Order: sequence, then structure tokens, then C-alpha cells
Amino acid sequence: MKEKEIKPHSDHLFKANLHICLLQITGYSRLYFCVEDLRKEVFNSDNPKHEAMLLKLWDLLMPTVKLESRITKQWGDIGFQGDDPKTDFRGMGLLGLINLVFFSENYTAESRQVLSHANHPKLGYSYAIVGINLTEMAYSLLKSGALKPHFYNSVPGSPELEDFHHFYCYLAYEFDKFWVAEEPESIMHFNQYREKFLNIVKTHLQDPDVSLTLTVACN
Repeated sequence: MKEKEIKPHSDHLFKANLHICLLQITGYSRLYFCVEDLRKEVFNSDNPKHEAMLLKLWDLLMPTVKLESRITKQWGDIGFQGDDPKTDFRGMGLLGLINLVFFSENYTAESRQVLSHANHPKLGYSYAIVGINLTEMAYSLLKSGALKPHFYNSVPGSPELEDFHHFYCYLAYEFDKFWVAEEPESIMHFNQYREKFLNIVKTHLQDPDVSLTLTVACN
């Protein structure tokens, strides 16, 4: 302000607004490194916290069904590929699991609705696997800087990890709506529809006033 000869008394909002802008700019970089650390952290079956998180995901999505054992084909009911979900987290590490749990915990009704669509006999898809794939989408958008307009408009200050998780929830919910509306012939066309959905999101992010948040109607 001194360098540009901006007088506080003539523009009393400038200092506050500049402070917020600087928090947003530096905060975005910190958020990326925080997300990257979680992506690099490998899911470890010997870590009680990791295991507890995985079991919590089951309880949130399948509250009336008891998990018969830690390694079981039941994991396929919520969209994992094999009997042990740990192998599915290789690409996105712990970040993929945290996103799945965050969506299920903070938007429980919505996540169960999405799971019911994923288990549809004709339009179904692997809920957990697609969820981890959407984590990669959110991560890539963050890394490229594409999420800056969204965070600058929706977070009044430095964006935190929770803000990233909320963006993931938006992707998970909106992708499900998109998939059901498109009525793909089979899951074999997933990559094609994923790319189409990604292009829609990127188009939204080009709007200077964009704010991609999942809003839930109150009953």
C-alpha cells in the first residue's frame, strides 16, 4: 500500500480485501501440498486408524448389514473390486478412502442414494472404484490450478482440506446424476462418459463466478 501510495482513509476496504486475496492465493498452494501428502500415504492394514476408517465406510453405507469378516466378497456390495479393498487405494492412497468416508458421513442420505443407483442392475457401476476415480479427478483439477476460481468464490480466506473434500462430494453426487441421465449401455463406456463429465466441470470452472458446492434441500 505504501509502494502504490494507497491511502487507508481513502479506501478503507482495500487492506482487508488484499489480505483475503493473499490468504486465498497462498492457501491454495498449501492445500495442494496437504492433498498430495494424503495421496502419497499408502493404505496400511496394520494401521488401526486406516482400518477403522475403512470399517466406518461400510457402517455408513450399509448400516443394516453386518460385515462377516475383514476380507470378504461383501466389499463388492459397495463397489470394491476384490475381497480386500486395500488394493483399490493404490492410485490415490489414503486420500481416496478419506473422500469416500467424508461423503458418506457428511451427506449420508445422498451417498446411500448414489450407492443405490450404482447397484442398479442395468445402469450400475462400481461405487467405490468410481469414487476413487473421482478423487483423481478432483486432485488433477486442484493440481492444474483449475479449482482456483471455485475456491476463491466459495471460501472467504485460505481454503482448507475440508473444502477440497466438499468439492469431491459435489463431483460424486453430480457424476451420479449425470450417469443416470445419460443411461450408458454398460460400464465398459465409463471412460467416455467420465471425459464428457470432466469437460462439463471444466466449463463450469471457466466461469469467473463459479462455485461448485453440493447443496442439500432441507426436509
